[in-house]
Amino acid sequence: MKNTQSIKFRNFAITECKGSSRLYEFLSLKITEDDDILELASHAREGQPSPNLLFGAVHYLLLKGKDHPLKEYYPSIVSNPRKVEESFLPFKEFCVQYSDEIIRLLQDKLVQTNEVRRCSYLFPSFQFIYDLVKKPIALIEIGTSAGVQLLWDQYSYSYGANNVYGNMDSALHICAEIRGVKTPHLQDFIPPVAARIGIDLHPIDVRDDDNALWLKALIWPEHHERRELFQKAAECVKVNELHLIEGNGVELLRELAEEIPKEYAICVFHTHVANQMPTDVKTSLLDQVQQIGSEREIFHLYNNIQDRDLHLDYYLDGKEYKHVVAETEGHGRWFTWKL
Repeated sequence: MKNTQSIKFRNFAITECKGSSRLYEFLSLKITEDDDILELASHAREGQPSPNLLFGAVHYLLLKGKDHPLKEYYPSIVSNPRKVEESFLPFKEFCVQYSDEIIRLLQDKLVQTNEVRRCSYLFPSFQFIYDLVKKPIALIEIGTSAGVQLLWDQYSYSYGANNVYGNMDSALHICAEIRGVKTPHLQDFIPPVAARIGIDLHPIDVRDDDNALWLKALIWPEHHERRELFQKAAECVKVNELHLIEGNGVELLRELAEEIPKEYAICVFHTHVANQMPTDVKTSLLDQVQQIGSEREIFHLYNNIQDRDLHLDYYLDGKEYKHVVAETEGHGRWFTWKL
């Protein structure tokens, strides 16, 4: 078990944190060699990414006001954090001191990141989908958490140039870099959205302060802009109508699809969710989309099934199409368009 946890933290440091969070990269590499912290992390729910969950639990307790020297290393809490290289000992002391509370969080909470900046690549993807079908889009998001991505059409966007797209009146503006030679065909219109349905095993109501604090705790300490974007997205969620359902999105998909009139195009989407699905669940999801596609048009926009890239599978007139849409950075800061 400890060896498995050690591999998870090493991979997390190398593939997720490097170049993005010096604090979590350093701590993760130290944790790979510390049996006590590895044992603590093993209390995470099965299927949950234990590094994200452990760091989220510690961050949450600090944001709640735990008075401990560890807070001096967190840019989310102090304006002039101490050196990352000195952070492991206070981190371990904090984990030992508050181990009971951390274990409860590891067992009760889920990694439910609400990275609204990922809408930077969802926006051109939905424009592409609308161009194909010319019907209002009925959104079904699996693993929706608080539902901030269901409101992708309520935000404005820019991609390194002067042009701004999307909702010009939005208080939330998302900037992202498009890398590579290809660019999406960005247009000055917003595809019409007919329905916004979000499904999650544990949907989060951001009007509850404690729920909102947990989601903030999942944002890495150095990522100030992510926190600002999340706060604006949460305010947007509070004033818009979303249909959030508690349940298993894969199991409910067929039933929900049958309730959507055929004058709307179904678009099932999820980002950084399928990595928490067992292989048989991923297979079941793809099979269900295919079955629905034999009866009506349906679009499936996703990543983390075959690989980390953004994919679009869709069915028009019973014919199957599959595309790789983009290579994407995990937090939506950049993407490489491939369509």
